[in-house]
Amino acid sequence: MPRRIRPADGRAALEAWCADAEAPRAVRATAVRYTLEELAERAPGHSVEVRVPPFGVVQCIEGPRHRRGTPPAVVETDAPTWLGLVVGDLTWEEALASGSVRAGGERAALEAHLPLTTRPDAERAG
Repeated sequence: MPRRIRPADGRAALEAWCADAEAPRAVRATAVRYTLEELAERAPGHSVEVRVPPFGVVQCIEGPRHRRGTPPAVVETDAPTWLGLVVGDLTWEEALASGSVRAGGERAALEAHLPLTTRPDAERAG
């Protein structure tokens, strides 16, 4: 999948969200789309569909490819939960237990792929 969000723009949006979780909608949308693209690049494939409505959806992880209808594995969550998972504020297990992530089907567990990064302020402190 070709990138639609320039990495520099995506990182800037993610950093802005980390600084202010109530960042403008456009910033949150860019951060979500960028991180979904990053997941698809790091875990290429078409067996799992990750949905973060209303901002984006991506297919990732090797395995059977679906062509029509509901994919064999679906992960769905909201933007704050997704971005929390991306930066390590929230673990996969915590998100599942709280019900903020819905995951079903073979290969729908993303814990091996998350977090994608750490908070920018954590990187500076380390």
